[in-house]
Amino acid sequence: MAQTLVRTDFLFPGQDKVYHGKVRDVYFLDGERIAMIATDRISAFDVVLPKGIPYKGQVLNQIATYFLEATKDIVPNWLLSTPDPMVSLGHRCEPFRVEMVIRGYLTGSAWRAYKAGERTLCSIQLPEGMRENEAFPEPIITPTTKEDEGHDENISREEIIRTGLVSEEDYKQLEAYTYALFRRGQEMARGRGLILVDTKYEFGKKDGKIYLIDEIHTPDSSRYFYAEGYEERFARGEEQKQLSKEFVRQWLIAQGFQGREGEVIPEMTPEYCQSVSERYIELYELVTGRPFVKEDTTQLAARIERNVLAALK
Repeated sequence: MAQTLVRTDFLFPGQDKVYHGKVRDVYFLDGERIAMIATDRISAFDVVLPKGIPYKGQVLNQIATYFLEATKDIVPNWLLSTPDPMVSLGHRCEPFRVEMVIRGYLTGSAWRAYKAGERTLCSIQLPEGMRENEAFPEPIITPTTKEDEGHDENISREEIIRTGLVSEEDYKQLEAYTYALFRRGQEMARGRGLILVDTKYEFGKKDGKIYLIDEIHTPDSSRYFYAEGYEERFARGEEQKQLSKEFVRQWLIAQGFQGREGEVIPEMTPEYCQSVSERYIELYELVTGRPFVKEDTTQLAARIERNVLAALK
């Protein structure tokens, strides 16, 4: 099986700090740029799982690059170059402390809350009588806080502005960008026989200008349904065929794990990790329409270091 990259420990020229996230490691360079490395780590329920997924970092980085290039006419984004299949080099921005989650359908955590009787989500009133995987009349934005550690929490538009997390002027711009990006993502998904169900966007500021940052429209940040058969499955009340990380969450739930205290992460066998890898590669090929080319993984860290150093020169 291919090697995986689950930890990085580089020292690049001009580096002043490193942030190790759940999935990505961000190297802050020369005050102006960052190198973001998409590792093969996988997380669910805000917990990093113990095994890496082969080629996952390459899949995520290349999907994100594809969509950043395809949406730069809507909003400026942070990407400057991709010196390695698992690395993006870009502008160093000051992130907003919220994530812009946008939902086109009632599914996932929103459905679980709705099923339990909740009818408001981030102060948005939801219609009565909705069913799982049903489209909302219009997409809704349900922001969350952006925490360095632990769980991100749902938060309302009003609370974000009242507490000064984001100014009202900036928040209106983030909303406009979010709706426009989601429309573009849904259009591109339709062209590939998919439905972009929900996703999240992150934004930052540099020199007073708002940039789209991080990844977009990847299986880690988004949920896709297959368009073919959606209506029939919905009419019968059946599970939708989907491409997203939700299948990992459902596997964990079936094994009795939802990230709660005292729960034990189930064993991730090599066969299971390989099956997850295949799902990620399938999604890459479906959303981009391009064949996935597996890069050599024999010396992942050395390859990344060599490529980033060459780009920084």
